[in-house]
Amino acid sequence: MLCEKQIHITSEIYEKNATVYYDPDITLKACILYFHGGGLLYGIRTDLPALHKETLTKAGYRIIAFDYPLAPSARLDLILEDVCASVNHYLENTSFYIEDIRTEDTEGKVPYFLWGRSAGAYLCLLAAASGKCKEAPSGILSYYGYGFLCDGWFMTPSKYYNTLPAVGDTALRNTPSGIHADGDLDTHYSVYVYARQQGCWVDLIYAGRQKFFYLDYTLRTCEKLPCPLFCAHSTGDTDVPYSEFLELCGRYRAQRFVVSHNMHDFDRDENSPVTARLLEATVKFLDLKLA
Repeated sequence: MLCEKQIHITSEIYEKNATVYYDPDITLKACILYFHGGGLLYGIRTDLPALHKETLTKAGYRIIAFDYPLAPSARLDLILEDVCASVNHYLENTSFYIEDIRTEDTEGKVPYFLWGRSAGAYLCLLAAASGKCKEAPSGILSYYGYGFLCDGWFMTPSKYYNTLPAVGDTALRNTPSGIHADGDLDTHYSVYVYARQQGCWVDLIYAGRQKFFYLDYTLRTCEKLPCPLFCAHSTGDTDVPYSEFLELCGRYRAQRFVVSHNMHDFDRDENSPVTARLLEATVKFLDLKLA
């Protein structure tokens, strides 16, 4: 039986919460700290499809989906700092997230994995590479993630997004000016479309010299991650090129899951056999890293 609960996390800069998904009838193996996608410009922590939540919780994993502040109100330095703070809050207060489970049932400290979809995967990779997490995760799940390893695609107008109706800079005025975490599609998605159409995505998420963007907010200087990596991607991804996936996997010897599809978040279709296979491969990866 899938259950969920909301947790408020004290933050000095914005209203921050987490949602915990779990099956109380299943023995806990580990926790998965989840960060949503949306190009850092839109999205919400509760975006996981029901199939994902049910499959992973039945397999013995507790999912903790965290908020993080969105650009352009927040920039990359603040966003990454907040993500690392979420990871460390879990590490320092694990019992806070699993208080419904007796300590003796967990055999001590509960291991954790990082899981992100798209921009969330990027943040998980950056957090792990930064060394700012007090303990390394047992592994990272990257669903169509990236590390800005390949040139061009993120600083130039997107061919795919320029096939959509043009979005003007007025879209920027439809989002709240204060630091916030909830980026509803109706108000925030147009900002991402605008950013990709104009090739100004990085300008909306980062403020600083380009040199330091490459040094501090890409994986170009990271030779090794502190844990194993699972990467899933479609060959015709409309947002993140397949070449980025290949570079990410090659650099960190990731376990790969590839589908032939012209969609970014291909796992949104819960009725697709591809989604079922992806979740099966994900559980196998998690179980293996705990063995």
